[in-house]
Amino acid sequence: MNKKYEDPPLLKIAFVLNGKALELEIKPWETVLAVLRNQLGLMGTKEGCGIGECGACTILVDGRAVNSCLMLGPQLDHKSVETVEGLSTGDTLHPIQEAFLSTGAIQCGYCTPGMLLSTKALLDKSPRPRREEIIESLSGNLCRCTGYIQIIEAVDLAARLCAVDRSDEH
Repeated sequence: MNKKYEDPPLLKIAFVLNGKALELEIKPWETVLAVLRNQLGLMGTKEGCGIGECGACTILVDGRAVNSCLMLGPQLDHKSVETVEGLSTGDTLHPIQEAFLSTGAIQCGYCTPGMLLSTKALLDKSPRPRREEIIESLSGNLCRCTGYIQIIEAVDLAARLCAVDRSDEH
């Protein structure tokens, strides 16, 4: 009995990406990382290890930092997603991005998008985190260049900059 293999039908999903509602048809086995990079052309989300160990592919899904290499595309349906491309507004960098630049927390830059989004998830939950909270929140993100000191300083500075932004809004 020789049956021809056929691809399953594409799945239609709807979600919000960086504030914009989208509908896509995707293969059921595609990872979120593949959908973002290959179908949507968003190259800020990096593939490092592909097994959820390095954090280079970190995105925010409903405000939570997740490894997009471990999440299947269909799981995005009816979710809100933020990638590094959604942090800045036009030519204006987000305070977190400013803090990373100011402290020298960016070297080769490969881990930076994931670090930025892990930082945003932390600061959205805990606007003035203690050093231990910062270290814990970044524990899923590996950096081979900085030694983490500058990154921890960047998160602390970002918390102060975001606090100023929040006070300006009131």
